[in-house]
Amino acid sequence: MDVLALYKQAGAFHEGHFLLASGRHSPKFLQSTTLLQHPRAMQQIGAALAEKVLAAGHRPDFVIGPAMGGVVLAYEVARALTHTLPDVRAIFTEKDGQGGMKIRDAFTVSPEQSFVAVEDVLTTGGSVLKAVRATEAYGATCLAVAVIIDRRQVTGPLDGRPLLSLEELYFETYAPDAVPAWLAEQELQEI
Repeated sequence: MDVLALYKQAGAFHEGHFLLASGRHSPKFLQSTTLLQHPRAMQQIGAALAEKVLAAGHRPDFVIGPAMGGVVLAYEVARALTHTLPDVRAIFTEKDGQGGMKIRDAFTVSPEQSFVAVEDVLTTGGSVLKAVRATEAYGATCLAVAVIIDRRQVTGPLDGRPLLSLEELYFETYAPDAVPAWLAEQELQEI
């Protein structure tokens, strides 16, 4: 699967000067919400991530993603997993108003359960790790973090948790005080 081609076809790949949610600056940006509106593309991505989860030997009780972008992705991955794991669920975390994430009261999570956390594009891992920690606070075990695109410059686990990705795609990012002149000359777009 050519994930970048899916982003380009959906008009979700942008070039310019972007302030990312992580606070870093980048000349390229992947707008996953643009891609998320295309059910066929999301079915393909959900199936591909579910295949990676199963191939790694994981059998989660549920899939969780941080709101908002992780909601649709968690659903699609869980839906694809139901072909093998009929009782797998899709749930999500939301902001808790204190800089962290929380699980909605309507969802049940218990210590004997295991889960896979999903995210669209991984730059620093901040959002998905907040979702993981909120879920682990209930005693559940994180089997892996599964992402569409891993933008990190390093490969391997995310904060000690196995990481599964459909594609590793590194775009240079810059700290606010280290933005090169050629990028600073372009109009800044906040994401």
